[in-house]
Amino acid sequence: MKPSATFPDLVGRSVLITGGGSGIGAALTEGFLRQGAKVAFIDIAEEASEALCAKLLAETGRSPLFLKADLRDIEALRAAVTQAAEAHGPVTVLINNAALDDRHRLADVTLDYWENNQAINIRPHLFTIQAVAPGMREAGGGSIVNFTSVSFMLNLPDMPSYTAAKAAVIGLTKGLAGHLGPDNIRVNAVSPGWVITERQRRLWVTEDGLAAFVGRQCIKREMQPEDMVGVCLFLASDCSAMLTAQTLNVDGGVT
Repeated sequence: MKPSATFPDLVGRSVLITGGGSGIGAALTEGFLRQGAKVAFIDIAEEASEALCAKLLAETGRSPLFLKADLRDIEALRAAVTQAAEAHGPVTVLINNAALDDRHRLADVTLDYWENNQAINIRPHLFTIQAVAPGMREAGGGSIVNFTSVSFMLNLPDMPSYTAAKAAVIGLTKGLAGHLGPDNIRVNAVSPGWVITERQRRLWVTEDGLAAFVGRQCIKREMQPEDMVGVCLFLASDCSAMLTAQTLNVDGGVT
């Protein structure tokens, strides 16, 4: 369900989204672009990202800026932030969306697997914020939204590295809200439930499993990537001017 609300203060705003080429990220890229924001997104998947840009250009007459980078490469990440600022002005809205929720068993986790998983699921959050913070400060403030997940609250057994990282996102959010608040920079987290992206449906959705999960929700329908857009528009806008250090569970009522 696409948000029907419009946020005039987002027109012309410089927005940067990590993992913005597919899934939830693509919905966010489209959502902010349709609000009139200047959107840049970082992704490693070139084909899907270019297809998204072409689609949005055809539909809206405007295209987001695709910045190809591997978020595990911190120097490439910093360079992408610089490119976004050069193209659109200082980033004043950052959405740390990128993640990798591959399933894995405790016994199978190696040191290399752990380091790689954390390098995708928590490390880029901090370094992207570090890179955008000076520009936000000079611009007079900004809004940062970090994606976590309700998965770590549900005792899910098959992705301990991922759930550890997602719990850490909340700690990072609260600590940096305290650090950046004096500069009028707000830091919040969004915690989705099971959002049925194409990847989720391809790899992990079964009819019985999905029905059981939706049955735990208060709102009895599948959640789609577009369901994450409205809350991020709200957190980015001046409507949430005094909201910081918070985690919003957008999960249909599972928690």
